Amino acid sequence: MDVESCGHAQKMAEAHQAVAFQFTITPEGIDLQLSHQALRQVYLSGLRSWKKRVTRLKNNVITGVYPASPSSWLFVVIAILATMYTRSDPSMGLIAKIQEHLPVSDSLSVQCRTVVSAVLFSTLLWFSLIFTMRLCLKQLLSYHGWMFEQHGKVSNTTKIWAAMVRIFSGRQPLLYSYQGSLPNLPVPAVKDTVKRFLESARPLMSDSEYERMTTLAKEFESSLGNRLQWYLKLKAMWASNYVSDWWEEYVYLRGRGPLMVNSNYYGMDFLYVTPTPIQAARAGNTLHACLLYRRKLNREEIKPSRVPVLNVPLCAAQCERIFNTTRIPGEETDSLVHWQDSEYVAVFHRGRYFRLWLYHAARMLSPREIEQQIQRILDDPSPPAPGEAKLAAMTAGDRIPWAQARKEFFSSGVNKRSLDCIEKAAFFVALDDDEQGMRGDDPAGNLDRYAKSLLHGKCYDRWFDKSFTVVVYKNGKNGLNAEHSWADAPIMAHVWEYVMTTDSFQLGYTEEGHCKGDVASSLPPPTRLTWDIPAECQERIERSLAVAQAIADDVDFHVLPIQEFGKGAIKKCKISPDAFIQIALQLAYYRNRGSFTLTYEASMTRLFREGRTETVRSCTSESCAFVRALEDGESKEVCQRLFRTAAEKHQHLYRMAMTGGGIDRHLFCLYIVSKYLGEESPFLKEVLSETWRLSTSQTPLQQVELFDFVNHPEYTTCGGGFGPEIVLVVFFGTEYVVRLWSAGCRSKYVGIKGRLRFIRKPISIIAYKT
Repeated sequence: MDVESCGHAQKMAEAHQAVAFQFTITPEGIDLQLSHQALRQVYLSGLRSWKKRVTRLKNNVITGVYPASPSSWLFVVIAILATMYTRSDPSMGLIAKIQEHLPVSDSLSVQCRTVVSAVLFSTLLWFSLIFTMRLCLKQLLSYHGWMFEQHGKVSNTTKIWAAMVRIFSGRQPLLYSYQGSLPNLPVPAVKDTVKRFLESARPLMSDSEYERMTTLAKEFESSLGNRLQWYLKLKAMWASNYVSDWWEEYVYLRGRGPLMVNSNYYGMDFLYVTPTPIQAARAGNTLHACLLYRRKLNREEIKPSRVPVLNVPLCAAQCERIFNTTRIPGEETDSLVHWQDSEYVAVFHRGRYFRLWLYHAARMLSPREIEQQIQRILDDPSPPAPGEAKLAAMTAGDRIPWAQARKEFFSSGVNKRSLDCIEKAAFFVALDDDEQGMRGDDPAGNLDRYAKSLLHGKCYDRWFDKSFTVVVYKNGKNGLNAEHSWADAPIMAHVWEYVMTTDSFQLGYTEEGHCKGDVASSLPPPTRLTWDIPAECQERIERSLAVAQAIADDVDFHVLPIQEFGKGAIKKCKISPDAFIQIALQLAYYRNRGSFTLTYEASMTRLFREGRTETVRSCTSESCAFVRALEDGESKEVCQRLFRTAAEKHQHLYRMAMTGGGIDRHLFCLYIVSKYLGEESPFLKEVLSETWRLSTSQTPLQQVELFDFVNHPEYTTCGGGFGPEIVLVVFFGTEYVVRLWSAGCRSKYVGIKGRLRFIRKPISIIAYKT
């Protein structure tokens, strides 16, 4: 038998194994053939699905009654019954009233009616206590005075508040336990927002420009602003968050430009360590770690994120769409689609797409088994079908051509089935033929190319619409590329921290570099996806690729590792590390361009339900005064005083943004309301058209306990970043990743000099492009 016949026979055997039963109608009757193996797989898969449903239902009950516990209901019932046994009535007559109105009172004895009435009263009392506790906790979490106190000086009010939060918070919360207790994002007063905006605009405008802007602002405040504000307050009373849904829709989903570089962001591997040089093995551990995280997520076993020190909970709503999520292109607006579960991933290698099942016999595949499956894909010699190799370029180009092509060429037949397979996958995996990382004779240049590759790849080897793409390179280096609309970077960073540390410190590798564990011999091979892409569609793919390639070629990317100092030394000077970096960026930009510019720094608003981000306008009159004094050669004492004033101002702005007192999200929503009402506001139009030329954000390391920087200081990472035109990433040991975006600045980079001590706890600052 020749090779082609063998291949055909193998595919036929695989097809027969995939069918649970076959029947044929003959003159003698129906010939029914059952595949016991396939039926067993169907049974086990269904069993796993039902177990997940039961777990989800149990978690919903536990979360629904938090901060109480389901067992506390029994305690309340027993307490009420015990009290009644002593012939006292704790309900003050309510149990008797319930007993009179029981619909089955005639069919029960007096004693049974009394017990049923007592149980009903106990249940109502229990729910009332839960409601009261949740309301009290919500009011407590609305207090943010603790954030504005000096570091190390905690007032008695805050101490009492913290104690009460602990009392009303319950014990052992699940991931979503605090969601019902988080306060809603408040709507700032128009006059306060206008005042803060004018304060932020002052250092960037001449006297005449500022006077003109003040006139526009005052006119808006006294007329249209109050009308728009009324609609926002009405929305805030009805919706969980008056910003987030509009932010997701208008900033992300309605954007018609390419996601690649402009919106998607990336995450990097360990900087100095590659746990194994075997591509399939690294993929095996990485994918298995992702599955472990998803299992913890489904069971809500992940601890709720909190603000350090006082353990104030943060909103976890964004975690719901980490896996099994994709962005669907539309001609006017995109949409996010999330599936409850997916048992496979979509894999891209050398222009081919595969479906890789991650579960077998109702169990998760081991890392060694996933390695074997990945190796099968790597060894597959089949060529890509016409148009298949560069298909993902559609997700990298403009959204409207992709939406039109999807509707025209991928709405039926084999193309629809294969596209559905990619979009419904748990996540996307790209097996890259290149070698990346900080290596070789040019480590700095290779680090640049590594980060740039994660950002956009070849423009057709990442599925940019998926919630995230895991990238595994030929030499074992890995990384990820994540879509932005479903969540912000800290959510994906939390996943990636877990994946990296679980891969290296928990799962590990054999001495030969392979994954640990055994391989099941009965595993079916990964399934190759099939396509029938016509010539017209191939032309559109090439056009989208040309658009994406032009964007990728225009990115000038540099990553500069600096290990001389970190936040520990900055804190020794009693200065906020974040304020230190932001003021240093103002100095760098001024030395580079000879002027100041509107500066964006992202701050999270997850202290509130469904909160996402707010803007901190880091260029202030105080920071400008310090920079000018330093450049004019003022004395050390004057510069130190101005620097501390600028740092305190920045910290105040950051705290205001975190506690709902920001400027830009409020103005953004007022602008959206004005558009709905058909009203034109010169003030809002001018504010929303401002250009952010310097843009930064920060993503702190959230799970420091997973790392071991004492015994393994080399296991550190550059974090990740976004894709502005010009990027400067500065890496301070395990401390900082800073990205500086200044459009048009292609030659000069002004560093921060100084030699400060290396410390352990990391913080990263990464760029964000609005």
